[in-house]
Amino acid sequence: MPSQNEIRKQVTDSILESIESGKSLPWRKPWRSHPNAGRPTSVASRKPYRGINLPLLQMFANRFGFSSKYWATYRQWESLGGQVRRRPDGVKSGSWSATAILFKPVTKSRIEDGDEVEDTFYLMRTFRLFNADQVEGAEQFQVNEDDLAGDVEPDFEPAEKLIAATEADLRYGGERAFYSPKDDFIQVPHKHRFTPVGSFYETCLHELSHWSLNERRMNWTAANKANAYAEEELVAEMASSFLSTELGVPQSEGLDNHAAYLKSWLQALKGDSSFIFKASTQASKVTDFLLDHVPQEALSHEDATVTGGVE
Repeated sequence: MPSQNEIRKQVTDSILESIESGKSLPWRKPWRSHPNAGRPTSVASRKPYRGINLPLLQMFANRFGFSSKYWATYRQWESLGGQVRRRPDGVKSGSWSATAILFKPVTKSRIEDGDEVEDTFYLMRTFRLFNADQVEGAEQFQVNEDDLAGDVEPDFEPAEKLIAATEADLRYGGERAFYSPKDDFIQVPHKHRFTPVGSFYETCLHELSHWSLNERRMNWTAANKANAYAEEELVAEMASSFLSTELGVPQSEGLDNHAAYLKSWLQALKGDSSFIFKASTQASKVTDFLLDHVPQEALSHEDATVTGGVE
């Protein structure tokens, strides 16, 4: 069984390899307008995965071109009447399932000043998941490409609702997009300056992520002051990506818009194997914080016909 440090290193190395490939960031999901597309989600609980599992699962889906958001273990798919397909030719042994991380609480007792005190900490364990697109008999969890025929226009109303619900001070105009912590306002160019228009909403969600981290709200502080700037930018980048996926906002797939931060992210990743874990965990919290501003039924793309979860 790998140690905690070995797990962190394996995860970090896989994400480093994905970023250094020069194609796209591993947590970014190609846009699909379909109820079964979105943030990686557990078939068992119908809840999105959190933290480091989001980039890990999306990276795996991107590698094989999977579109479904639904994931489960081999036995869970079997209990639903599904059968995981055999590993295709050319795919290495052990590479036909995605690595996910389970954080298991462990409690230990110790004596302090004559009293028994319990300390709780979390141990990482790895487990394997399969996407619905790998499974025969899981059609209800897959993205039906026939539904995507023709030109499908993005629906930006869910993003509009969330932005308005935050009641953040958004100011429009100028040539730059930024958040001012001192004066607590967001500045973005006018919507018509963005091409495609989806990048306007993606930018707003990025700046709203910075806004969320402010001491007036989540009061977040970077774990490592030396990497504080890189860490906050990575948190905002990942949170805006998770939000875009949830809200149906198309995301830019190239690395051009992130060139200014890539070097610092790569340096931080290589120097600290816990860096990506801390950033992805905080990005999940920011995502939940912003989504909580709007009732989920107002944002949901869920298809009520998807039933039969495994507990």
